[in-house]
Amino acid sequence: MNIAVLGAGMVGGVMALDLSKEHSVTSIDVNENNLQRVQQKNPAIKTIQANLKDHASYKTLLQPFDLVVTAVPGFMGFETLKAVIECGKNVADISFFPENALELDALAKENSVTIITDCGVAPGMSNYIIGRYDVEITIEAFEIYVGGLPKIRKKPFEYKAPFSPVDVIEEYTRPARLMENGNIVIKPSLTELEHMQFDEIGTLETFNTDGLRSLLFTMPHIRNQKEKTLRYPGHVDLIIALKESGFFNEEKINIDENGISPLQFTSKILFKEWKLGEAEEELTVMKVILKSATKTIEYNLLDRYDVATQTSSMSRTTGYTCTASANLIANNIFTEKGVFPPELVGKHKPAFDFVIDYLKARNVLWVKKEY
Repeated sequence: MNIAVLGAGMVGGVMALDLSKEHSVTSIDVNENNLQRVQQKNPAIKTIQANLKDHASYKTLLQPFDLVVTAVPGFMGFETLKAVIECGKNVADISFFPENALELDALAKENSVTIITDCGVAPGMSNYIIGRYDVEITIEAFEIYVGGLPKIRKKPFEYKAPFSPVDVIEEYTRPARLMENGNIVIKPSLTELEHMQFDEIGTLETFNTDGLRSLLFTMPHIRNQKEKTLRYPGHVDLIIALKESGFFNEEKINIDENGISPLQFTSKILFKEWKLGEAEEELTVMKVILKSATKTIEYNLLDRYDVATQTSSMSRTTGYTCTASANLIANNIFTEKGVFPPELVGKHKPAFDFVIDYLKARNVLWVKKEY
């Protein structure tokens, strides 16, 4: 199959390499360095340098392709996906934009295309798991805990980001939506701090962030839902101190007659502090807990940087879930028309099993427990 991957960043590049094992792949990005890095790892991958904000060019740009994978920054994601749908292309999307992807469902049906959105690790794999078991048991509550962490803990933050600090700060400032007793409730991010023990890692702190996304609307019958972010202990206190001191404010302040946004300034400082080196080892830790009246099902993941391929864990766990989703479409395992978050795909056992096996083949190992 002829596949275009829009975006050749850390995750987009890894997805292009993975898909190129079975398909003809073209990586498209405005950044020539990103494209060169992908092609150096596999010269068979074609590259096109293009401004992906120019949606008017998509009809010509995407005409040769059977399937499109979108891995553009979140602020571009919704309009990019809309433009690709209007070109009549099937899509696996990992842009994690703030808008509601289900608003594009009618457009996707009109163009007779299959769209799987939010198909990363969380949201993504957590949604696949919840969707699968929603048809097996009566889930009364679920909890999702997820974090990407550096292997080497460096004070003060003990954190590194595989993406822009602005996106991380957004996660720390956007109010968190949860489901409690059948009602959507809104709480400040960074609240309800708890500590949890994880095998091989030790104690991590967990706190509210706005990660449930589509689950609040596709699974309203599950009366209690929460997703919390994981960090090394002490990280949250530092972030709260910055937040309450105004370092995340967007309104400009005057310094020597120059206007500067505290958020922009903080992001510049933290970019160096939080930047994850290409060969820097990190890990992804995740737990999904599903509770019914009679039993609890738990899925656990601990994935580490792959030294052999020099691939970050976050790129592996996020990117390979998306490429598995792309192959669901390519292999005609999932063919329904419209926009589908992973929970609406994972309810189909063949699709869920395919994703689990696809990840296992790449040594991304989900471990299931029942009790």
